[in-house]
Amino acid sequence: MNPLQLEYFRQRLWDWKKQILTEAEGTLAVLQNEPLREPDLNDRASSETDWSIELRTRDRQRKLISKIDAALRRIDEGEYGYCEVTGEPISLGRLEARPIATMTVEAQERHERQEKISRDD
Repeated sequence: MNPLQLEYFRQRLWDWKKQILTEAEGTLAVLQNEPLREPDLNDRASSETDWSIELRTRDRQRKLISKIDAALRRIDEGEYGYCEVTGEPISLGRLEARPIATMTVEAQERHERQEKISRDD
């Protein structure tokens, strides 16, 4: 991968991380400013369900940030774009679709098959 491509993915990852953090700040601001208790029990249940979904989403995004940080570290260390299993280059199409990818499609498929076999046992 050439330096221009690496810089493209670095910027894409930074933008993605920034977007996630901005959304998280918005969620936190709303949580701090809006009352969580609705007078009506049905409204309260609906509101609590909505917040539960929102917080689960934020938790998944928090985990995603660590994967983004790991991808940025791989760029800095010159390992970005190479499969951690086979050492082969990961296709640009795969990285475009999933910039945090650590395996080629083939290696990922093998890994998922092995996981499925392990779960079935």
